[in-house]
Amino acid sequence: MKMITGGVTAAKGFEAAAAEAQIKYKDRKDMALIYSQVPCVAAGTFTTNVVKAAPVRWDQEIVKKSANVHAVIINSGIANACTGEEGYGYCEQTAQAAERLLRIPASSVLVASTGVIGMQLPMDRIRDGVALLAEGKADTEEAGLEAAKAIMTTDTKPKYAAAQVEIGGKTVTVGGMCKGSGMIHPNMCTMLGFVTTDAAITKEMLQKALSDDIKDTYNMVSVDGDTSTNDTVLLLANGMAGNPVIDRENEDYAVFKEALNYVNTELAKKIAGDGEGATCLFEVKVIGAESKEQAVTLSKSVITSSLTKAAIYGHDANWGRILCAMGYSGASFDPDRVDLYFESAAGKLKIIENGVSTGYSEEMATKILSEEYVTATADIKMGEASATAWGCDLTHEYVNINADYRS
Repeated sequence: MKMITGGVTAAKGFEAAAAEAQIKYKDRKDMALIYSQVPCVAAGTFTTNVVKAAPVRWDQEIVKKSANVHAVIINSGIANACTGEEGYGYCEQTAQAAERLLRIPASSVLVASTGVIGMQLPMDRIRDGVALLAEGKADTEEAGLEAAKAIMTTDTKPKYAAAQVEIGGKTVTVGGMCKGSGMIHPNMCTMLGFVTTDAAITKEMLQKALSDDIKDTYNMVSVDGDTSTNDTVLLLANGMAGNPVIDRENEDYAVFKEALNYVNTELAKKIAGDGEGATCLFEVKVIGAESKEQAVTLSKSVITSSLTKAAIYGHDANWGRILCAMGYSGASFDPDRVDLYFESAAGKLKIIENGVSTGYSEEMATKILSEEYVTATADIKMGEASATAWGCDLTHEYVNINADYRS
């Protein structure tokens, strides 16, 4: 596998655009388009929150019932959530605008929104934005980067990744972009994620690949424990790489999944590291587990612990909070057998052995925890299974951002 630069336009035949529609923000681009030159098969995963935004319900129908998808239109600033039938109708109107301007069926247009809940979309601005997107689309890396910027809300940086693999003698590319900074605690989804590929693959295998992969990527991320109303990951495949069609679980499918996993993992980590107010990416590994499920439960319990996240912000090796979070996770383990390590670019340090402090250097621990990417590894010595989860520290700035988010 080869890691390459780029995002949603890295794969052959995909174009993107960004536009300033002034939906909520001023003096910045706030709408984005992903467009394929040929029809795609599409897969999707969506929020498990009972309160589902209108675009989620629209996309679920399109992914399920439409044979092909041609475009995705995204707006930031207003989430189009808790907006009733009027809000759902605006999804249809957005797709109809794309139908007119891009000359594609409305039933092949996916939509996504992110931002403030409870506000209706200004459809005059949305329609104007679609026109700007249709006019400005391009297949360049820069177009993909601008699209990644346009979907940001409280994000501090655009998030994108891409990779290439060889399948059947053909170069297959997978690229993606996402946004997410707050209200991040996915389950079967992420905030907003869009992945494109030129792989030739059936709709059924594409959906299986995505559904399986999010369990180890987006679903292992938490910033603040809140599951959004709008969480969506969409995966589009247009087949332009010309590889033999992947229609079953074989070696070609495994290679494709490797590239997909790389892109999704990179995007998931970028979401965690760019949590609202965050100063570091906090990675938690649980190894030596009896089962994958046990390792997942323990690692996610640690990254969602507010006390642990606050300690990471303070560069404080307060390992008792980690052990405590593991203890209330609901997973069984023997705390008297746990070894715990802290690791970063500054070094690696064993903090506890068999549940007891090693008498480590607090100065060295603080140095390790002062880096922008910190890993805590817990070895529970029960088996061979493992899991990795990603989160961030909890800072004063997180409260500042969310105390007046609507203003």
